[in-house]
Amino acid sequence: MAHHALWSGRFKEPLSDIALKFSSSIDLDKQLYREDIAGSIAHVEMLSATHILNASEARRIRTALNQIQKEIETGKFKLTAEHEDVHLAIEQRLIQKVGPMGGKMHTGRSRNDQIALDERLYLRTAVKEISKLLVNLQRVLVYKAEKYFGVLMPGYTHLQRAQPVMLSHHILAYTWMLERDYERLQDGMKRLNKLPLGAAALAGTSFPIDRAKVAKKLHFDGIVENSLDAVSDRDYLIELASTCSILMMHLSRMAEELVLWSTKEFGFVHISDAYTTGSSIMPQKKNPDMAELVRAKTGR
Repeated sequence: MAHHALWSGRFKEPLSDIALKFSSSIDLDKQLYREDIAGSIAHVEMLSATHILNASEARRIRTALNQIQKEIETGKFKLTAEHEDVHLAIEQRLIQKVGPMGGKMHTGRSRNDQIALDERLYLRTAVKEISKLLVNLQRVLVYKAEKYFGVLMPGYTHLQRAQPVMLSHHILAYTWMLERDYERLQDGMKRLNKLPLGAAALAGTSFPIDRAKVAKKLHFDGIVENSLDAVSDRDYLIELASTCSILMMHLSRMAEELVLWSTKEFGFVHISDAYTTGSSIMPQKKNPDMAELVRAKTGR
C-alpha cells in the first residue's frame, strides 16, 4: 500500500511501503507523544495570540489534540509502523478529526524545530525524575550512616585491609558522589531548558510568531537564540548521557561493594530476601541479583 505523507504535495509518486518501513522512526519517537502534543498546543495558542490563527480554529485544534492524547493513552489510536513518525501521526489524526484546518497547526514550524522541542521537553522531565530519585537515595544513605554511627570497619586498598574507618564515613562517601551527580544534572538544565521552536527548518519563519510566549507557556528559561544552532546541535543529549554515565559508575561502585560485602568471606551486610534470589539446584545460595543488575546496567 502506498503511503501519502503530509509533505508529499509536489511529489508525483507516493512513498513506497519499503521506503516507509526503512525511514520510519515511530517505534522510537512514539514515546514523545505527550511532549509533541504539549508543544503543539503551546504553538497553536501562540498562533492565535499573534492572529495567525483565529480563536475558533485554535480552540478546535487544542480540543482535538487533547482528545488525541487520550486516544493514544487508552489504545484507541495506535502509533504503528504505517506512520512515518510521531509528529506526522498526530497531525494526520488531527486532520481526520477537524478536517484540512488541522494542517494550520504546523504554520511557522518545521519538524526540525519540532523534534528538537520534543527532545528537550522529554529530557527535562527525565532530569527532574532522576534528580528526585537521587535525593531519595541520598536520604536513605544518610539514614543508614546515622543508624550505624560508631560502627568500625576495615578500609581497603588493593583489596587488602589497610586502615580502620567508620562505616558511616564509608557510606557518606557515596552521598557526596551523588551530590556531584545532582549538581551536574542541575547545571546541564541551564543549557537544556531553552526553547528551540521558532527556528523552523533552519532559518526561522516569516510569520510574526512570538517565541518568548511559547517559552513562557512551556516553562523554558529562554530561547535558543540562533536558529541554526537550535535545530542542528544535540550537545545537550551528549551532556546528559555523560552525566548519567558518571552517575551509573557511582551506582556500580556501590553495587559491587554490596555484592562483595554480602559474601560469606566478608559478611559485612545482610540483604533482605525481598531483594535477592536463590538457586534451583543449590538451596544454600542467596544471590544479590539486584545489586548485580545495577552493576550490569552501567554498560547499557
